[in-house]
Amino acid sequence: MPHAAPFLNDDFLLTTEWSRLLYHTCAKAQPIYDYHCHLPPDQIAANRQFENLTQIWLAGDHYKWRALRYAGVNEDLITGATTSDYDKFLAYCRIVPQLVRNPLHHWSHLELRRYFGIDLLINEANAPKIWELANARLTTAALTTHGILTSNKVAVVCTTDDPADSLEHHVAIAKSGLTTRVYPTFRADKLMAVAAPAVFNGWCDQLAARADLEVNSLSAFLDALDNRHAFFHSLGGRLSDHGLENLPDADCTEAEAIAIFTQTRSGRAATSEQTAKWVWYVMVYLGRLDAKRGWTKQLHLGALRNNNSRLLKRLGADAGVDSIGDFPQARALSRYLDTLDRDNQLPKVVLYNLNPADNYVFATMIGNFQDGSIAGKIQFGSGWWFLDQKEGMEMQLNALSQLGLLSKFVGMLTDSRSFLSYPRHEYFRRILCGLIGSDVEAGLIPADQVALNVLIEDICYRNAENYFGLQAGRFV
Repeated sequence: MPHAAPFLNDDFLLTTEWSRLLYHTCAKAQPIYDYHCHLPPDQIAANRQFENLTQIWLAGDHYKWRALRYAGVNEDLITGATTSDYDKFLAYCRIVPQLVRNPLHHWSHLELRRYFGIDLLINEANAPKIWELANARLTTAALTTHGILTSNKVAVVCTTDDPADSLEHHVAIAKSGLTTRVYPTFRADKLMAVAAPAVFNGWCDQLAARADLEVNSLSAFLDALDNRHAFFHSLGGRLSDHGLENLPDADCTEAEAIAIFTQTRSGRAATSEQTAKWVWYVMVYLGRLDAKRGWTKQLHLGALRNNNSRLLKRLGADAGVDSIGDFPQARALSRYLDTLDRDNQLPKVVLYNLNPADNYVFATMIGNFQDGSIAGKIQFGSGWWFLDQKEGMEMQLNALSQLGLLSKFVGMLTDSRSFLSYPRHEYFRRILCGLIGSDVEAGLIPADQVALNVLIEDICYRNAENYFGLQAGRFV
């Protein structure tokens, strides 16, 4: 038979001597700074121990749900309430051999190897043995939520939290003695929902109760947001996040914002034009709050969400029926950043695009608003969601390298609801070292190991630690 390298061997994705040297002697050992994810804080606070592999590996993982549907698996074997966990697990094992060249094929095998020490190929024949071995391992302290964070040397986790949340689980985590430092991120999605008064008003009432304020005017509403922003800050939170199709190319006066708020609170839905104005107004206000407290704002732009109305009705959001959108981004994004910058109220910003056609747009946009106050103040974020794979990461790294400063990049994040997703950082680090190592071998970068080690360590960990300014857990 022709020669083939062993599947997922120690030099996976490392095709040159320099890439192997940089990964094995430098990148591999770095802690993880997970500054954006969707891990459930209640499960961290409770130090959850999962009952079986399906619960930790498949539940809530819409990447895997999409693949199962694509392979023709019935929805009952994916999200069915009465289907056994083993049957769901077996359904996934059956389709894994069909996932070649999809990142799930790599991720799934890496997850079993790194967490469970299982190097069997995932398929129907091996499924019973995998189930037995993994479930036995799940009974140990190493695979509680605390054990996972500790063994992966996760120094920082930033979860995604609603402004109206009590953050009680974050309070409990801070008292738990967990080495990993866990912080809330201010994600105010529902405040945009003025076209859906029932959603907006219900959330607004929750916000008012949590802030202990009567929210009967726009000014009181903004005060409530400021109150909650300050509370997040008191618990160590230093990041906000917004998931938008794009920023609206609209202006909004205070009088218009008052009218939209009053109309929505009375139960009348905002028009599309009014919604655009409202989003612009509150986004500028929240940008100023972030600047006031020295926070970092994250903008996730370009997702076309909830395309399948049938599955949305059955499962709700995050069901695996989202896709890349083709929205215009540049003009409104520039106006937004400039609106804050001209008043010296532009916070640190991380921009994430979902459409790869916007790579060069975002990579050039960040250069317009660097101001010398902090290295890489405006960041082009790592490959996100559908771009969180080898080609997508390489395209982002190449665009940033060619048009900005790769050396100031804050690196990888997990963006996952699964505690088994930390091999994605390994994946990123191997890809990064592969790119840099190939350039060294080609004579495009000097073969200076000391300087290259600094570059790799900075991108893998130190840049994020310096940029976000959060106290991190330390691992010996």
